[in-house]
Amino acid sequence: MSTRNTPVPPQGLPADLSWRVIGLLNLFRLLAPMVLLLLFFFNAPNRSVGTAYPGLFLGICVAYFSFGLISIHPIQRQWPSAQWMALFPLVIDAMAITLLVHASGGVSSGLATLLFLPIGATAAIVQWRLALFATALVAIGLLFETAVSALAGVTQAADFLIAGLTGASLFAVTLLAIPLANRLRESEALVQQRDIDLANLNELNKFIVQHLRESIVVVDETDRIRLVNDTAARLLAGGAVASGTPLIDVSPRLQYLLENWRKRQHDRRDWAREVVSGDGGTVIRPHFVALSDRGPGSVLIFLEDTSVMAERVQQSKLASLGRLSASIAHEIRNPVGAMSHAGQLLKESQALGPDDRHLTDIIEKNAVRVSQIIENVLQLSRRDTTRQERIDLAGWLETFLVEFRETLQIEPARVLVESPVPELEVTFDPSQLHQVIWNLCENALKHGTDEEQWPVLLRVGRIASTGRPYLEITDRGPGIDPANAERIFEPFFSNGAGGTGLGLFISRELCQTNGALLAYEARPGGGSIFRIIFADPQRWEA
Repeated sequence: MSTRNTPVPPQGLPADLSWRVIGLLNLFRLLAPMVLLLLFFFNAPNRSVGTAYPGLFLGICVAYFSFGLISIHPIQRQWPSAQWMALFPLVIDAMAITLLVHASGGVSSGLATLLFLPIGATAAIVQWRLALFATALVAIGLLFETAVSALAGVTQAADFLIAGLTGASLFAVTLLAIPLANRLRESEALVQQRDIDLANLNELNKFIVQHLRESIVVVDETDRIRLVNDTAARLLAGGAVASGTPLIDVSPRLQYLLENWRKRQHDRRDWAREVVSGDGGTVIRPHFVALSDRGPGSVLIFLEDTSVMAERVQQSKLASLGRLSASIAHEIRNPVGAMSHAGQLLKESQALGPDDRHLTDIIEKNAVRVSQIIENVLQLSRRDTTRQERIDLAGWLETFLVEFRETLQIEPARVLVESPVPELEVTFDPSQLHQVIWNLCENALKHGTDEEQWPVLLRVGRIASTGRPYLEITDRGPGIDPANAERIFEPFFSNGAGGTGLGLFISRELCQTNGALLAYEARPGGGSIFRIIFADPQRWEA
């Protein structure tokens, strides 16, 4: 950030303002001769200008106008200096106007008042001593012209009084211009200092925003990005985002959530949903804050990287699960096993009726469900034993599908691999990847397919923007209620279709342990898409 002030001359106006005054003064040199020539030619019967020496009058007007034209170029280049370009042209102004006064019959013609503007402008630019000295010379020049005109019989003795009053007026203009110039100089310096302060403050704000740990995006009422810091740009687009870019071009999902948030009338502060980052490897939770109380207005969006918080939670969760699993194995598993065994023996009794057998079925099913919960918790607590390997995803899927179809006794057409990508390697623990894919495919068969029409599709590829490999499990089922879409990965959450409510939770946890991301989105036209975005060993390993 720059903290240096623009240099200000010790006397007179600041440099930029001085050149503006010089430019306006040169415009006077161009207009004054033309006006005088119009008065000379079109007011011929009663003209008061150029009456004594018409030839001299015309020649001086043309020369004065030509000098104004010649001065345009150095003024535009601001060369050689403002002081020099004020004093030297003043000499020309004084000589030209004095000669015009002489050609018009002396100071009684009133043309001497044309000196007020050059004298006042010069006094505002140069040092006050030089201004007073120049004014004195101009006043002496007027007295000298009056003396010459009186000797030639053109003027009368009374013109000396007019010349003296005109000279006094020139001194008055100079003395008024000097304090006015000081005021203008102070005002200009204050404006420049405020401009510098505003620029510094703007740079400081940008610096603070860009280096905040929090990711921040500001969009206007037309949903165009007006401000985005580096961390937010990396999360949303993987790189820089230009100001003015439509939000929908950067993140259609975030645009959709923003539109829904704008439609809410109450409790908007706590309303948040999830967005997948631009590289597909991070889940983002946006928080919207309105910057205007009226109308749509601008919106400040905080992007929360859930992976950072999830990593911290996982550490404490693993420690707690490790302690809990030992108690579960001994304190719960043995009694549940005993109840299940007793229920099986009771079911074999010949004395049981249909109602009693129904009750034994309930006991057996719930004992199996409790055993599944215990096994899932134990598996989750053993995540620290992860052994990641490089896996050829296409070849691994072929082997997996053969086992999956044979185990569940389903037709090959029920589960298909669509457009496999050859030589696509990922890093994952094979046994944990087997558990995750098995769980997702089994859920898709149970809740998301029609046996006669739509199969479960497994699609493999790379994300176009980042090259990270992914695996999608898609179905054409009824999908998931949007109200529950953000809760399906919570532990023990069930949509009422049975199950322990731990399958998707464990699947996402296992993906996170292997540096991958499991995300859900609704499939266009109906159905669900569960996408695993892997950590590509060719791009993302150090």
